[in-house]
Amino acid sequence: MFIEPNISGERRGWIEVICGSMFSGKTEELIRRLKRARIANLKVEIFKPAIDVRYDENNVVSHDSNVILSTPIDNSQTILLMAEGVDVVGIDEAQFFDDQIMHVCEVLALKGVRVIVAGLDMDYLGRPFGQMPNLLSIADYITKLHAICMRCGNIANVSYRKTSDEGQVLLGEKDTYEPRCRKCANEK
Repeated sequence: MFIEPNISGERRGWIEVICGSMFSGKTEELIRRLKRARIANLKVEIFKPAIDVRYDENNVVSHDSNVILSTPIDNSQTILLMAEGVDVVGIDEAQFFDDQIMHVCEVLALKGVRVIVAGLDMDYLGRPFGQMPNLLSIADYITKLHAICMRCGNIANVSYRKTSDEGQVLLGEKDTYEPRCRKCANEK
């Protein structure tokens, strides 16, 4: 990722979105970027939706068990209140946030904050998920990650649901979802 030098000295913010299916490494990449920002002595705050308690109530935890302390929140506007004076804001599982998340990211970027957002771009049916399409449309940088299809070994971009539950939001892990390619996800 190339970042233009800032000649004027004013701090410029931007929005990075990391997207893909489950098990593609989105949270792993988010944690990696945030840890590197901390190594650079930048002030970092991380937020996650309060409903995501799969691995931990407070920490953001990847499927590979990498961990970074975060603040669980119920409302995206809370981020603006809690991110005062920070250099970098990380947001995990952005698809679960309310419709103000795009506005929150824009406000932060305009204040000179680097905003790194991770989330599922599609639900288990392959439809755009939550506010992710809006975040992708305003992102300055997009990283789309892929998992490996559990049936054929090709790249996977679908979070295939192995249960008969039909609600769009169903928190789960490997017992509930598996990554599949488009072809294998659509086979009966």
